[in-house]
Amino acid sequence: MNAQLNMQINTAKIRLGVVIVSTLALFSCGEDVLPSEENQAPDPVVVDVPVAFIKRDLTVVNEDNMASVRDLSRPAQFVPGSALYIKSRASTSAEERNLTDSLFIPADVEDPTAVEIAPYDVKDLSASYDGTRLIFALRAPETEENPDPTWDIYEYSRETDEIRRVISSDIVANAGDDTGPVYLPDGRILFSSTRQRANQAILLDEGKPQYAGLEEGLDVQASVLHVMNSDGSEIQQISFNQSHDLDPIVAPNGKVVFSRWDQAVGDKGVHLYQMNSDGSDLEILYGRHSHNQGGREVQFTQTRITPDERMLVALTEFEPERLGGDFTIVDAQGFSDLDVPTIGNPGGSGAAQTQALFDNVDASAEFSLGGLFGTLYPLWDGTGRYIYTWSQCRALEPLPEGSAEGTPQRVVPCSEEIIADPAYSPAPPLFGLWFYDPNDNTQLPLTVPEENVAYMEVVAMESRPFPANPELPELIPELVDENLGVVHIRSIYDFAGSDASAQGIDAMANPTLVPINGRAERFLRVIKSVSIPNEDTLEFDNSAFGRSRANLMREVLGYTPIQPDGSVMVTVPANVPFAITILDENGRRISPQHNNWLQVIPGEVKTCNGCHTNGSTAPHGRMEAEAASINLGAPTNGGAFPGANPAMFTDIGETMAQTYARVLGLPRLTPDLVFADVWSDPATTPLAPAINVQYADMGTPLPISQACAQNWTSLCRIEINYPEHIQPIFERVRQTLDSDGMLLTDNTCVSCHTNTDAEGMTQVPAGQLELTAQASLDDPDVMTSYRELFFGDNAQELVEGVLVDILELVFDENGDPVFLRDEDGELILDPNGNPIQLTETVPVQSTMRVRGAVASDRFFEIFNNPESSHYLWLEPVEQKLIAEWLDVGAQYYNNPFAIPQN
Repeated sequence: MNAQLNMQINTAKIRLGVVIVSTLALFSCGEDVLPSEENQAPDPVVVDVPVAFIKRDLTVVNEDNMASVRDLSRPAQFVPGSALYIKSRASTSAEERNLTDSLFIPADVEDPTAVEIAPYDVKDLSASYDGTRLIFALRAPETEENPDPTWDIYEYSRETDEIRRVISSDIVANAGDDTGPVYLPDGRILFSSTRQRANQAILLDEGKPQYAGLEEGLDVQASVLHVMNSDGSEIQQISFNQSHDLDPIVAPNGKVVFSRWDQAVGDKGVHLYQMNSDGSDLEILYGRHSHNQGGREVQFTQTRITPDERMLVALTEFEPERLGGDFTIVDAQGFSDLDVPTIGNPGGSGAAQTQALFDNVDASAEFSLGGLFGTLYPLWDGTGRYIYTWSQCRALEPLPEGSAEGTPQRVVPCSEEIIADPAYSPAPPLFGLWFYDPNDNTQLPLTVPEENVAYMEVVAMESRPFPANPELPELIPELVDENLGVVHIRSIYDFAGSDASAQGIDAMANPTLVPINGRAERFLRVIKSVSIPNEDTLEFDNSAFGRSRANLMREVLGYTPIQPDGSVMVTVPANVPFAITILDENGRRISPQHNNWLQVIPGEVKTCNGCHTNGSTAPHGRMEAEAASINLGAPTNGGAFPGANPAMFTDIGETMAQTYARVLGLPRLTPDLVFADVWSDPATTPLAPAINVQYADMGTPLPISQACAQNWTSLCRIEINYPEHIQPIFERVRQTLDSDGMLLTDNTCVSCHTNTDAEGMTQVPAGQLELTAQASLDDPDVMTSYRELFFGDNAQELVEGVLVDILELVFDENGDPVFLRDEDGELILDPNGNPIQLTETVPVQSTMRVRGAVASDRFFEIFNNPESSHYLWLEPVEQKLIAEWLDVGAQYYNNPFAIPQN
């Protein structure tokens, strides 16, 4: 009977949505009885090339006691029980051969079948363009000889029938978890890794220990993209996200397409990005606003390119509850999001996403009539056929009433009636290897599925076209040696092709129409993320982040003025994750925080049209997808911008920032707020006041090194730690003495904002705000001043030499007193038999907000309002330091290694 059924599976064509009884019977029994057909002529419906696949034993559980299901947020997760297999061709009759078990069998063993192999893990299978090699990630089990195994990249050669670890050195291989490998057209290998090679080198340059930083959820080390030679040498990091960059693939145009987890300012999901294989021209490709689909939160992963150059993408959940899901075809050329066409697709013709194979797959439902996919592999033979791993929809039939305990439930195929019946429950998945032919809309099994065994990944070892060589950006040679790139924003007033400026970009660019100092937007701040080490490297409490952990830790890379037309052109450090914000003339952020990390390679000029609001779904971040720039640039060659200084002579189409860079030199970031008016024509227009707020004027410790104070380079950072840089401002002596040295005034903050006076007697702190450095009684991990600035408190008064909370009598809305009552509503009386009136504390609002300096205007106003008693008590550079600290998140520490260790 089984042999007959196997022959049926080998030759019959099973129509989609219908599973014949013999197939169901075979799936239920789980036997692997295959006729030998190796000597027969090739079947015309099979693929006559080797097929490699990953097969998993579902009875093996991982350290979390979970079988097979992978957590997308943990790319280095170990899910043991898989192995790599190969068939000589895609046919049920072709023998399956285990390739990876041989890695764990000593060469001198006489009987390899007698060796007991501990479960290991294999994933991320890919093939070379000529079809002769496989590449994949493997993690060995933990043993006494290998107590700390890592994910390593291995290569199998069909020509030699041998497997090798690509990185031969144990020391180099163990430096990180390497996953997701694919071949680049030039033979190098692109992969994702927690080794963070460039990040660690930069940490060393910054004077910090080398370590691999955690992703921004602070759960596991971030895995980002690297490249290496085919022999494992010359490993280079090419992506600098602070969370995971996964599943890279090379598109036909030579671009690297990958899945990026954006968590710069909270979790925004896993979108598709693209860039060149050297890390240049990083752009978002698809999906920023497309994660909620059918009530299910999906992420875009496991991208493959089809022969007709479409993108095949898995719709994945972060923590799926079962194996398998659905795949979609994404039209990234026509759409930037599910319902958002690109500028080249006006009106949105077509669909952004279409289901890959079956239209009745519903991964969000308890039962998916169309089954569930493990992976899809499009064949490159011109037929449009697919090989894929798939589990049909199966249900457990309810037991008849009175069945004995332990009676097994019968597995039956799903139907509309069955899935609507609550008595039926889903059967365990049964993932087999399948073949689909769109020409006659049929599918065939290529393996006999087995219970508790799942076929999870598959590739055909066939030749396919090499991708084209991408057009790489022209680099500026002198910046390469300085490890600098360039950011060019055509106009910050450009929001998805709309002019968001106060009076129109033409007027804003004309100093005779809008004075230079009449613009709200004056400076650009460039910030950098700080990598957070794991507990093995450095252990510290969450209090180190301060009032909020949302921004983790940040450093400021520097400042540059914004030109009148809203354009910016400035050098920035290469190979670091950075973001930008717009500031007013006082250096306070007036734009939303940038919600993703940018990067440039040394010498690269990165151009963008403008800005983007968090709520907007308009295409942004991919030049070919978004609206053209509203900034048309200079109207003539050799002339001047309308109303501007003729000394700033133009080339047609230049932004003001480009003209500035050509005439006066490419601007560099500075730690200071520095502005000089070069645009107003002195013959017709008064020059705008200069701005020069410098750290050199600080009277307290600088948040920059002495070397950087002399020469600001790509390695310089503004690092603000509250105890080192903010608290000293409150303690700085601000006294005025007469000629005899007698004290006239004392504006030192802590002289009044303290709970003791000069004689040591208890007092109410001025303004109910204490700014002393003593450990807070509410949180001993931070200073009292920090706690008082960011947390609400109760107003206090001095009663018999003791500070106590002020209690006010409570009255109802009619002005009548409210009395204390018991649980039955009866009045509670004092010892004299009188009712007790209810009292309440008087709340004191916090003075600062972690949302930024503008949100903390209650603090700054008293120093800038001429009618305030504190007018000008804080100097501009002190206010600038406090403002930039608030804008990056008001962290208690912005350097984990500045935290005192117990």
